Amino acid sequence: MCLFQRTSKTHSSSSSSSTTISSRMINCVLLSVFISLVYLLVSLSRFQSKDTINAYFLSSQDQPHHQSLTTINHIVFGIGSSIKSWPARRDYVKLWWDAQRMRGCVFVDLPLSSLVNYTDSHLLPPVCVSEDTSRFRYTWRRGDRNAIRIARCVLETVRMFNTSSEEVRWYVFGDDDTIFIPENLARTLSKYDHTSWYYIGASSEIYHQNLLFGHDMAFGGGGFALSSSLANVLAKNFDTCIERYPHLYGGDSRVHACVLELGVGLSHEPGFHQFDVRGDALGILTSHSARPLVSLHHMAHIDPIFPNSTTFSAVRHLFSAVELDPLRIFQLSVCYDRWHSWTISVSWGYAVQIESRHLFLRDVLRTQKTFRPWKNSGGLASVYTFNTRDIHRDPCQRPVTFFMEHVSSSSPSDGTIKSVYKQAYQNCTYDPISSPRKIEEIRVFSTRFDPDIRQLNAPRRQCCDILQTSSNGGKVLEIGIRECKEDELIYMHP
Repeated sequence: MCLFQRTSKTHSSSSSSSTTISSRMINCVLLSVFISLVYLLVSLSRFQSKDTINAYFLSSQDQPHHQSLTTINHIVFGIGSSIKSWPARRDYVKLWWDAQRMRGCVFVDLPLSSLVNYTDSHLLPPVCVSEDTSRFRYTWRRGDRNAIRIARCVLETVRMFNTSSEEVRWYVFGDDDTIFIPENLARTLSKYDHTSWYYIGASSEIYHQNLLFGHDMAFGGGGFALSSSLANVLAKNFDTCIERYPHLYGGDSRVHACVLELGVGLSHEPGFHQFDVRGDALGILTSHSARPLVSLHHMAHIDPIFPNSTTFSAVRHLFSAVELDPLRIFQLSVCYDRWHSWTISVSWGYAVQIESRHLFLRDVLRTQKTFRPWKNSGGLASVYTFNTRDIHRDPCQRPVTFFMEHVSSSSPSDGTIKSVYKQAYQNCTYDPISSPRKIEEIRVFSTRFDPDIRQLNAPRRQCCDILQTSSNGGKVLEIGIRECKEDELIYMHP
């Protein structure tokens, strides 16, 4: 704009006029350079502001965190108990506790009697006496104020271990009758970044229980996990938080309420089992999720899961399979016998069932109602949170069930695991040609199941085949379990 300014008429010489024009041109160039510098500085400031804003939002997002798999060594356990229940339940804890690798504490209300001298205490977690909770109010009518003490196991456990020289990634809590499958727990937690805030568990199997206490609450009997980053912050404000909730029933309700106040919701993992059922749990156990079994609960309130056993010996028998292939336990594979039109379902390490008819896979996966609800009050108390199918009143019309007798592993180079299942006797008449009752034993062959994180996040059920190696006049059936082919479908082939 400077170059087009009009100049005044003068009577000076031509040299004076030339000098004036040159001076104005220099001034205009300098002004243009100044304006350009100002524009550049403003632009850079704006870009820097955008970068700062972007950095702010990126820092608040959960970024991928590359880390090694979580192992049992990274987990600390807090187990709620009492001097009344611990003597009867300690043997269950001993089934899954590894004193060489695990850390944690069993919290009781009073010191154990000095007259009790257990010779196997070194095989169990140490026993800790809970702090006094008399200053906290508890107003649930006919409830148990021990719920406050159990809730504070979270605080006391974190205080005890958050300064440990060994890395703590997760804090896991349960009752003294919660039975964990440690390897499966660690592998399940490996899916999550412990530096982010996670509250992991599962709700009840009964709709009414969830209605009362929360559909989005991890029920304490099934166990729940807190990432160490969340647990450390939760512990700082836990006592002041639970003072706001004297009206809640259980310890798990208080933990849930305080986690919610931190803005964290439940990450649901179906491998945690509250087990709010009674009677025969066969139906639930033979329709387990494709995700690993993490915990069981209330085993003393259901029938022994294996016939001709006590409750404890049945659980101990189950662990003989868990020790060989923990991630496969209860994993369901379904195959079909076209010749007999049988539907065969293998719940590995537990039971094999044969239906003498063709069932679509979606119907096999429905849970057989072999059990009854926690309370027989009818209404919503009898409504389950999963799909069910009724069982025939006549036991002889039900699937033929074979229970695991033993599991063995061949040489390490081969890696084959053989599990043997024997028929549970029923006094039934049957056709010796077409009925599956003619089979006395089923042998299942598999390899150790070792899914990676990608497979755990997107699990796929494995396939099975009836092997052409049956022997003993058709009294033995052999089955192989394998990964399904990419485009393989599970159905009765024509």
